[in-house]
Amino acid sequence: MKRSRSIDRGLSTLLLTIALTLIFACPSWAQSTDVRRIGVLTPGGDFGAVLEGLRQGLAQLGYVEGKQVTFIIEDTRMATLDPVEAARRLVTAKLDLLVTVATSHAAAAKQVVGSLPIVFTLVTDPVQGGFVSSYASSKNNLTGVSPTVAPLSGKRLEVLKEMVPGIKRALTLVAVKETIAQNSFRFLAESANKFGIQLVRRDVTTKEELEKVLLDTPRGSVDAIVHVPAILLRNHITLLVEKANKDKLPFGVHTEELVKKGALVSYGEDNLLIGIQTARLVAKVLKGIQPSEIPIETPERPILVVNRTTAKTIGLKIPREFLERADRIID
Repeated sequence: MKRSRSIDRGLSTLLLTIALTLIFACPSWAQSTDVRRIGVLTPGGDFGAVLEGLRQGLAQLGYVEGKQVTFIIEDTRMATLDPVEAARRLVTAKLDLLVTVATSHAAAAKQVVGSLPIVFTLVTDPVQGGFVSSYASSKNNLTGVSPTVAPLSGKRLEVLKEMVPGIKRALTLVAVKETIAQNSFRFLAESANKFGIQLVRRDVTTKEELEKVLLDTPRGSVDAIVHVPAILLRNHITLLVEKANKDKLPFGVHTEELVKKGALVSYGEDNLLIGIQTARLVAKVLKGIQPSEIPIETPERPILVVNRTTAKTIGLKIPREFLERADRIID
């Protein structure tokens, strides 16, 4: 009997030793049961697909919401709320890291969060914008996914020209207070010059100015409308869609969300895929890698989306070869 108890005590001691060895040898494993707190600062609205992709991407990597991670979300409702104040609220939430969506929200976060790791999405030209030192290394607490919205503006005009060869004059509205609009127009102008298209540029800063420009543009004075990416225009995209449909004009945009709202065609990044791509960077930070050690990434590829219902509305027959190239067709 004594011998049996001795064996039991020895076995218990051995098992305890093994358990303690695993815990101290693998601290990351020991901490894996902690729920990591991820803040998300987003404009919401059409950018919702980014958050959806982030959730999907983290789940695919084994981070189950409610078990391994939890999200604390500040949605500024398409910039109607102050992103700086929203960022300050997130600072008090004891986060492990912060994910930001759009340039304005990354700037707000950088202003107030201090040394907290930030993984940004949809920040156009983060080097020129002063967010990071280079794409190879931020040299600070930021990393993320930077889209090619501005450089793709020229390619979008090329796509629209291929779809509607007769375009000679295109209306372009530029939200002059937004850097993304200024940068995008530069690439757009280069492409227009190459294809012999005259851009009818109109600068706007408010919804009222946008409405006036559309009202003052008579039917037949332009052959198309080309969207210059900006929050102002995105917030009032229905005004542009209504003008395009009323005047039977092809309307080219930069994202699928706007095609779903009635624009004719988009060529640009997929926000859901950007969210999934961002999740991989978030996972690296959660594993202890410093943001400065994670290179800035760009989206893997742009997608072509066509709204066939809108084409019928404006009386446009889309070439079959063009439809065959589309990644998605909306009916």
